Amino acid sequence: MILGLSSRDTLSKPIIVMDAGIATEENLWWLKNHQYDYLVVLRGKKNVLPEEMVTIKEDGDCIVKAALVRHDDEVELVCHSTGKEEREKGIRNLFQERFEEELQKVKRALSKKNGIKRYEKVVEKVGRLKEKFKRIAHRYEIIVKKDEKNKVTAITWHQKETGNTDGIYCIRTNRGDFKEQQIWNIFNMLRDIEDAFRCMKSALGLRPIYHQKEHRVDGHLFITVLAYHILHTIRFKLRQKDVHDSWKTIRDGLSTLVRVTTELKRKDGKDGRVVHIRKSSRLEPYHKKIYDALNLSHQVGKQVKTII
Repeated sequence: MILGLSSRDTLSKPIIVMDAGIATEENLWWLKNHQYDYLVVLRGKKNVLPEEMVTIKEDGDCIVKAALVRHDDEVELVCHSTGKEEREKGIRNLFQERFEEELQKVKRALSKKNGIKRYEKVVEKVGRLKEKFKRIAHRYEIIVKKDEKNKVTAITWHQKETGNTDGIYCIRTNRGDFKEQQIWNIFNMLRDIEDAFRCMKSALGLRPIYHQKEHRVDGHLFITVLAYHILHTIRFKLRQKDVHDSWKTIRDGLSTLVRVTTELKRKDGKDGRVVHIRKSSRLEPYHKKIYDALNLSHQVGKQVKTII
């Protein structure tokens, strides 16, 4: 994909924005050698925040602060989000509970008649748990004690003192003229696009991909890109009217606006025929807000009456 960029006009090269998954040193080296500007998520975690940080977003309980750290040929934007911190703490606590529950099972087996007690088997079991919960296993120190008969007598564990990285992420770019807000806005645009694609793939039934031939996969992805252009046009018009909701929020809000079919038996019972009346539900305040922003009529579909 990156090699395909070499055919672009050198006078109008875009800024390449990538997440950490493909922001490898090899890819960045290629971008530098071909004189592309880039803005990517730093691979790995930082556990130290700069002393002086500026607030770049404040939305209810979520506050995002950031600070620029300049290097020879790059600029790093170190960010801390309170919302992201709470989410990561919740996920980490959940995995810690599950990890300790599994360790307790291994420990309880030592006192059972047919439980695993051989030192090698117990160490192997603990190693598998570390692999399964590798996101948090490095935070623990596990001690397995054995006797002269090579039987495990006790298993103990405790959490190590590690730096707190919750809510911290870093963005790196070779554009030294960008300010904190500019860098974060561009990065947030990438995240917004990812959320939109994730939402569309689920709504359009385009995920998972079952195709095995490349041209069918290309067609599959093309439909998603085409849908995104429509989505972006709608959201662009909404932002002009000061509606900045995510696509998922918009879809969820509009999901209560439906077409309803009511079946009524004729009073005279003539020929056993039934009257079908199809009409739209009434608009709620959120529906009117979106329709007004897009300059659409509040009359959604006509009432249709059919006798069958």
